[in-house]
Amino acid sequence: MLDQFARTSLQLGRENMQKLFAAAVAVFGVGGVGGYCVEALVRSGIGAIDLFDDDKICLTNLNRQIIATHSTVGRYKVDVTKERVLDINPGCKVGAFKMFYMPDTADTVDLSRYDYVVDAIDTVTGKIELIVRAKAAGVPVICAMGAANKLDAAAFVVTDIHKTEMDPLAKVMRKELRARGVKDVKVVYSKEAPLTPIEDDEISCRTGCVCPPGTARYCTIRRQIPASNAFVPAAAGLILAGEVIKDLIQNGGEGMVERE
Repeated sequence: MLDQFARTSLQLGRENMQKLFAAAVAVFGVGGVGGYCVEALVRSGIGAIDLFDDDKICLTNLNRQIIATHSTVGRYKVDVTKERVLDINPGCKVGAFKMFYMPDTADTVDLSRYDYVVDAIDTVTGKIELIVRAKAAGVPVICAMGAANKLDAAAFVVTDIHKTEMDPLAKVMRKELRARGVKDVKVVYSKEAPLTPIEDDEISCRTGCVCPPGTARYCTIRRQIPASNAFVPAAAGLILAGEVIKDLIQNGGEGMVERE
């Protein structure tokens, strides 16, 4: 019988689709990169997705985040994303967790519950903690490197963190991961050298912050306001999702971990 995944089934086959239906994936960060990753995962048939992000949708998110519209500005990203996921596939099990993943919050998340972990957050400390804990739990993890200040959506590659270059975030993470004995991590990163954002007070939220009330971490605390666009973060997120789907098909089959 035909269903919404019929066209995907024609490519992957019924057995592989069952692996995806049975899989549980955790996505940390549902902004420009993570939002598109979630979109592709749910449209591919992932049976359970947990979303982790404590940020609210801002007016400046409308240029690149798939969940950002004028009607969703000011709402929590995980709440809006959950609604979208369920509108695409009402049968998907979705958890929405308003949390900023860091060493002091990591104990609240049991990564062993998942078949795959996606890191789409932009804080080095949080990324390192997530990778180390996923490795310790024996759960596959894939990480997004920097997507801001880039213009070439075709410059992304999938590789190991220790083979990256031209990415300032990856450089810091390589050093930190070596210090922690982490030998390999699959990442999506761009070979394009990052651009320097234009310094213009009239268009920068440095002097005219529009973050919704109650936002935990305003852009104004950043050393630099990053530049971004509609296509580069989206490309990174879709590549992340593609790698997750591929790996679950090739290595999956054990079934979704029992969830309450």
